[in-house]
Amino acid sequence: MSVHPLVAPPATDPVREAKVHLAAAHRLAVLHELEEGIDNHFTVTVPGHEDRYLILPFGRHWSEARASDMIVFDESGETLEGEGVVELSAQCIHAPIHRICAARVVLHTHQTWAVALNMLKNNRLVPASQTAAFFHGHVAYDDTYAGTADVLEEGERLARLIGDRHVLFMKNHGVLVTGSTVAQAYRRLYKLERVCRAQILAMSTGQPLEVLSDEIVAQVQAPPLADRHSRAERERLFFAAMMRVLDLEMPGYAD
Repeated sequence: MSVHPLVAPPATDPVREAKVHLAAAHRLAVLHELEEGIDNHFTVTVPGHEDRYLILPFGRHWSEARASDMIVFDESGETLEGEGVVELSAQCIHAPIHRICAARVVLHTHQTWAVALNMLKNNRLVPASQTAAFFHGHVAYDDTYAGTADVLEEGERLARLIGDRHVLFMKNHGVLVTGSTVAQAYRRLYKLERVCRAQILAMSTGQPLEVLSDEIVAQVQAPPLADRHSRAERERLFFAAMMRVLDLEMPGYAD
């Protein structure tokens, strides 16, 4: 059984680590009810490359994801390493976003509460809580659902919408987050579902939301003057803790 300590781990092979973290993210998505079985996609740029991406081959349930399962594909959809194929929409959405946005990690889901918000005519996420305030100004919106993605031009269109932001709300569809590490991206995805759930639940009361002022949002987002943990450290600790949960609940992802 793997053990993930609180202290920073020693340096490991970056490709191996990326595969382990990607497999863990898939299983965590099952644990946190963010997945749809074999559908949706998580990708990571292969360390040491800019045009090759890791993904779970299509057809594997996310609960059975293992590091050794991960394949490497390129923007043409060719499998360069491993066994299996990349699903077409994963190729068409993810590869252009990696290329254009220089995103190392791209996570796309149809998670329940985020989709519920994106089913509304007004699907804007509002800074009505401390956690939601961290997302304010970092969410891009695709307001025109045009069907399934089966051409690279669709990914390029989405990349232009994302720009320098790290969350994309896809109306009538789902959500997508980017990050520089799996830990960062998965933490964003996890917290995004929680703030979407909180907003839907608050809206369901029929009472007006108490939205935070721009000044308070800026204060929440500002780097702290004094803190024992940097944001990068918080992301690392979060993901290490989640992997310890997996070690107990759903072991085998590192195989």
